[in-house]
Amino acid sequence: MNCKVMVLPSREPEQIRLVRIPEDMESHEAFRHATGVIAAAEEANPQFTWEDIEDALDAQGFRTLDFVLGPALD
Repeated sequence: MNCKVMVLPSREPEQIRLVRIPEDMESHEAFRHATGVIAAAEEANPQFTWEDIEDALDAQGFRTLDFVLGPALD
């Protein structure tokens, strides 16, 4: 199964997320759309958690994927 994915970066490695982009969304639109959804979720609830953001993204068709982040190279 091929799918388009996007990394949601973070300063903290344990907070990096990988999400699947909805099939009907162009790759170049996905990051802008996702950051808008995240900003709206954060604005609606100043005490937000990752679950709040994940629910908001899920409502827009993004799906969180499990992944393994490799070791640091330094």
